[in-house]
Amino acid sequence: MPAPETAVTPVASDDVANIAAGAVANHSDFSIWGLFMHADSVVKLVMMILLGMSIWCWTIIISKRLTLKKLDRRADRFEDAFWSGEALDKLYLRVKKSPPDPLLLTFTAGMEEWQAGVAAGIPRSESLKASLKQRVERAMSLAIGREMQLLERGMTFLATTGSTATFIGLFGTVWGIMNSFTAIAAMNNTSLAVVAPGIAEALFATSIGLVAAIPAMVAYNVFSTSLARYGDRLQAFSAEFFSIMVRHLDSQDTPDVRPQKNVA
Repeated sequence: MPAPETAVTPVASDDVANIAAGAVANHSDFSIWGLFMHADSVVKLVMMILLGMSIWCWTIIISKRLTLKKLDRRADRFEDAFWSGEALDKLYLRVKKSPPDPLLLTFTAGMEEWQAGVAAGIPRSESLKASLKQRVERAMSLAIGREMQLLERGMTFLATTGSTATFIGLFGTVWGIMNSFTAIAAMNNTSLAVVAPGIAEALFATSIGLVAAIPAMVAYNVFSTSLARYGDRLQAFSAEFFSIMVRHLDSQDTPDVRPQKNVA
């Protein structure tokens, strides 16, 4: 007696179409929120990391922009007072009551070292004069280095974001496309309506990476130039102030030092 044959019910093409339509319907929301919610968990993690990097970059950008504008305004006012002919001892006492900034701290560092060196009178020997000059110059150099380190905070993060955010987004895109191809193979349907949602979700990660990387790189270049210019301004002021101290020390004049700006 022959064994009974097992009946195989063929899957109608309409059923396959309905399955594909149902899958597409679950991914029909192409808004930003919809692309995020339908993405793979790994892609979601990449998106959240990039979003956090972008927010922190904009925080640094706004803060540093406001800080540099404020420092430039205060530096202009202080240099006007410095070259006004007011005695540096009086200017020093007035500046100490003001909120500190890099230029004021450079000036006060040099004045404090100068006053400590001439507390018992201006030194007469060449060795003592040379020692005082070195201490004043070193005090201002250390103050400039310390303040520039504070101003440069956040620059490393901007550079890192500008150089890596795109690759982090690309990783999310590659991972998302791999998952999309796996789902397409399981569904056995390669129509555009099936392929497009997964590809869009994957590419969304790269777009977020670009949104984070482009402003970070532009801001890094702009702020690097601005900080270098401000650092040069501090160095120039330090050199001018030091030359005044040296002239006063070499001439062994009275303690009332009044800077005179050179006019070409």
